[in-house]
Amino acid sequence: MTEATSPDRPPRRRRRLVRVAALGVVLLLLSSVPWLWTTIAARGHLHEEADAPTADVVLVLGTEVAQDRRQPGERLAGRLETAAELVRQGRARVVLVSGDGGGASGDEPAVMAAYLTRLGVDPARIVADPFGLDTYDSCARARQVYGVRRALVVTQSYHVSRAVTLCRQLGVEADGVTARCGDCGPALLVEKSIRDYLASGKAAWDVVSGRPPAVRSAQDPAVRDALAR
Repeated sequence: MTEATSPDRPPRRRRRLVRVAALGVVLLLLSSVPWLWTTIAARGHLHEEADAPTADVVLVLGTEVAQDRRQPGERLAGRLETAAELVRQGRARVVLVSGDGGGASGDEPAVMAAYLTRLGVDPARIVADPFGLDTYDSCARARQVYGVRRALVVTQSYHVSRAVTLCRQLGVEADGVTARCGDCGPALLVEKSIRDYLASGKAAWDVVSGRPPAVRSAQDPAVRDALAR
């Protein structure tokens, strides 16, 4: 004889669904910890172009160039235009452009340096790092290779908190400046924000593991020499 289910006890399937939902919430919270870390750690160090503080160096992080491989893409152009304006206003003296010199879309630092020159930045005050293969590497190499201790970091709003947090963790006293972004519509911002949310996990692991940059180089006095001009 089968025992009837107690009316005050939820069915087994409902209990299973509750457990799965609870597990999902726990996993979501755990996966959000790195993103919360990058967001909270950057608070107080984020600025708009108009109220940016001063620093000797402005670090511009690379991203895709245009299809002709000679011009910066829209978002990269926005970063460079912001950096050029910071130099024009006397908020920075030297621009360190950091990106992938052998990237699929082209030589990012070379394109960046050429565009800054067209914007009126003195080429003698532009230093190119062709081995900034990702945000972590750009920050690590700025400190370890180029001896940068303080910098303004220029990138778009969806990326700036992670960039500032990584640079500060790697020994650069960084303040982020939100770059211009002419093509940053709602859909793009959502897409890039999700990508950055996912990338924050790798950022946390890189910091905890203390991984070295992908390309190690001897110390380079280029930034120091540019500041001395």
